[in-house]
Amino acid sequence: MNPVRLVFADMRRSLGGVMAVIVLVGVAVALGVAVTAQERALRQGSARAAEAFDLVVGARGSETQLILSTVYLQPALLELMPGGVLKRLAGEEGAVWVAPIVLGDSYEGLPIVGSTSDLITSGGKRRLDEGHMFVSRHEVVVGADVPLALGASFEPAHGLPGPRAESGDVHHGAPYVVVGRMARLGTPWDRAIVAPVEALWTVHARGTGHSAGSARIGPPWDAHEVSGVSAIVVRPRSVADAYRLRGRYRSDASMAVFPAEVLVAIYAILGDARDLLAIISLATQVLVLAAILLAVLASLSQRRRQLAVLRALGAPRAYLFLAVWIHVTVLIAAGAALGLLLGWAGTLGLSNALHAKTGMALPVAMTWSEAALTVGLVGLGAILALIPAWWSYRQPVAEALRS
Repeated sequence: MNPVRLVFADMRRSLGGVMAVIVLVGVAVALGVAVTAQERALRQGSARAAEAFDLVVGARGSETQLILSTVYLQPALLELMPGGVLKRLAGEEGAVWVAPIVLGDSYEGLPIVGSTSDLITSGGKRRLDEGHMFVSRHEVVVGADVPLALGASFEPAHGLPGPRAESGDVHHGAPYVVVGRMARLGTPWDRAIVAPVEALWTVHARGTGHSAGSARIGPPWDAHEVSGVSAIVVRPRSVADAYRLRGRYRSDASMAVFPAEVLVAIYAILGDARDLLAIISLATQVLVLAAILLAVLASLSQRRRQLAVLRALGAPRAYLFLAVWIHVTVLIAAGAALGLLLGWAGTLGLSNALHAKTGMALPVAMTWSEAALTVGLVGLGAILALIPAWWSYRQPVAEALRS
């Protein structure tokens, strides 16, 4: 006698209840899958976005805010660092290239960053996707997701990206022209507009680091007065140079930070949040399994006479044991498979939403961690399914027929 036929006949008869159980298990599993997959996607996406920033120098303050504002372009008012620090860094032998970052303007919610061609091309190693590099102060290069075509002209607004900046003061008479587009990076810089740093200094009536009347852009900044900058990105020649420069520019006037150091602290917070959510998810899954087992036991209690009739017709105890065990295990396995799919879809949807908001690409992939979670839950469910199966195995036939 094949117990599988009995199992699927029972499932067809109570299809609504079966689907409810599968969805309940699926939601519980999806929560655990989404937690681990999304946390891993955040780690990978944020680490990839920081790869181009070896060393960041800024004014004394919060290291975390410095990295969030420069690497991830999160709007925040940073204390300006004296321009003399930029001049000294540009003359360091241990630096391959030095690129200032000046924040403060925007266009329709997109940040306008003042910098140099070295930051855009990573010192000449990265090519533009379209057009050419800016060669004058009214030209800009845009990120891959900026909705401005080559040749488009626009006027910047004073202020960081946001509703206030969109309706803020417009720098009339200082239009920019788009002359190039960066290749897609999968970082917030895909939504950035990069102008020569001298352009932002000029718009805000500050010294450009060049002699009066000069239209030059980029280093060297050899004038007596160099305006302040929000941050400076440094590409060291070697690891030893990186640590030497970091130590030298950790002073009362500036701080030097490896983005990886800040990310480690952020990952620790993410890890704590992930562990807490994982515990909640595990508790939810255990409660769901317990609820399913109670429901199965209640259902078997109502079907004692049916099971007794099967025994009276010649079905051995092992037949009933297997039928009940397969029934419960199939429900849990189907729910776990649905949960794996829902968790992947939920993580993908959340990653896409975060990418649309921040510009940072978050790679989503199912790994052995999610598979182990799903297989572990199915294994635990299969073990717990032995309880109702053993209960049906032990039921006396005569007593059940009289009930």
